[in-house]
Amino acid sequence: MAPLRFSANVSWLFPELPGLAARLQAAGRSGFKAAEVGWPYAEPPEVLARVAQEAGLQLVLINTPPGDREKGEMGLAAVPGRQAAFREGLEQAVLYAKALGCPRIHLMAGRVPQGADRAAVRSEMETVFLENLRHAAGVLAQENLVGLLEPINTRVTDAQYFLDTPQQAAAILQKVGRPNLQLQMDIFHWQIMDGNLTGNIREFLPIVGHVQVAQVPGRGEPDSPGELNFPYLFQLLEDEGYKGFVGCEYQPQGDTVEGLSWLRSYWDRRGNP
Repeated sequence: MAPLRFSANVSWLFPELPGLAARLQAAGRSGFKAAEVGWPYAEPPEVLARVAQEAGLQLVLINTPPGDREKGEMGLAAVPGRQAAFREGLEQAVLYAKALGCPRIHLMAGRVPQGADRAAVRSEMETVFLENLRHAAGVLAQENLVGLLEPINTRVTDAQYFLDTPQQAAAILQKVGRPNLQLQMDIFHWQIMDGNLTGNIREFLPIVGHVQVAQVPGRGEPDSPGELNFPYLFQLLEDEGYKGFVGCEYQPQGDTVEGLSWLRSYWDRRGNP
């Protein structure tokens, strides 16, 4: 069983540092060999690529642009009337992914429109989502890239998000039927929505292209107080043969580097591939 490979989500880690470049450098100094970033679009991709290379980091994940955040948008792939904006954002994400050497793009589904009833618009949003995903799969395939769908919990984090359970995401992936679209498993969201992590991990891991971790309920380090047993979950991922990256997408409860003691312990025990 190969040890897990961890990536630093520099949109979350090292919040004491002012920009992505400084955070990438800190991730490299902390022992990470991979990093991910939510939205890299405020900085030129060539600059980020150079900094990542100098820090010894592989970029493994970015998100599609969120849309108009001032209007409450958080992704566009399933939002009716925003198809053109989604496709424009996808093109930007592909440009960044190519420049960064990043093989995966999280295709953000987006929120149920303000004032709309989720049940009333579900069918229309799924239709838009499927159309956009089929388009995205073709665009990504031309560049040998993978698109990811991430369910985000609607109980705590984002009550309006359209895609909120692994079951919903897996059903949509099956309907689209494209091999370069996969599931993004954020254990924080999965635990809040459904629990049953052992069963869900075993069921869905064959279609999972990326994993992210944070403790529940505080969304801190895996060894911070909470209800998840991460040594067990990491062992489960190893036992099930997971070969992708595990993104550290959590809110440091103090100094980021000091809070990485859980990861240094893992590396001491299992190695840092």
